[in-house]
Amino acid sequence: MTTVTAAPTPSQRLYHLAGRLRLLDGRGRAAWALCLCLAYFAALTAASRLMGDTGLTTDFLHKKLPPCLEYPFGTDWLGRDMLVRTVKGLTRSLGIGLLAATVSSVVSAVLGTLSATMGKRTDAVVTTLIDLVMATPHLVLLILVSFACGGGATGVIIAVAVSHWTRLARIIRAEILQLKQAEYVMVSRRLGRSPWWIARRHMLPHIVPQFTIGLILLFPHAILHAAGLTFLGFGLSPHNPSIGILLSESMRHISTGYWWLAILPGLSLLVTVKLFDVLGNGLRVITDPKTSQE
Repeated sequence: MTTVTAAPTPSQRLYHLAGRLRLLDGRGRAAWALCLCLAYFAALTAASRLMGDTGLTTDFLHKKLPPCLEYPFGTDWLGRDMLVRTVKGLTRSLGIGLLAATVSSVVSAVLGTLSATMGKRTDAVVTTLIDLVMATPHLVLLILVSFACGGGATGVIIAVAVSHWTRLARIIRAEILQLKQAEYVMVSRRLGRSPWWIARRHMLPHIVPQFTIGLILLFPHAILHAAGLTFLGFGLSPHNPSIGILLSESMRHISTGYWWLAILPGLSLLVTVKLFDVLGNGLRVITDPKTSQE
């Protein structure tokens, strides 16, 4: 006896076609964003090396110049080239953000895996720690951790990593709890395999997409919060150019009409963060079918 399946209605066809177009559109955006991010990162790194440190020296004959052909971002109150300071500050902020996001993502993967595989006691400890971190005001936690670590680049990286690992850890924990019900995992458990062996062989490979997307989405947040922490004076030393330092110093001069000291570095930071945010959202649409259908 054969069964006859009903032909899809026009509305169903239109719905599935719209879903496929959204997925293709998401893939296109992700591909373009990936190319732009790689090109932007390479160009910024190369420009930082090629510019050298000549634009960072004081030159009182050219102080407080507005943007022009010779100085596209103008000069500050000490005659330093704001384009050079912005490029080097962005390079340093990208490096700090990448390290902080990587450390935070690794902590998320480790704690999320331990919480889901090492029994109820470990799960209770990790979930309590997650609730405690998420209940603490974000800015307060950033300042306290950075201050406790002595500030500087190390303090900023640890502060951002400690305050940003919870969401990805919850996602990884939920994914592994779902994988634990898979048949091949249950067979391995009946064969006497240890929880760590099961996690390493069966579960860690499945959380690579979540880990990658979480790392990319965390990267722009790490850049912003590292810049904000430095802006408040709890981060990098004023002698090291960074976007937070540039914005903090410019606040004392922007009210006198020197708008380029804050606007241009701020726009550069905004473009950088938005570029990597678009990349992360595009990759999330590709890897998550539910998101692609929304």
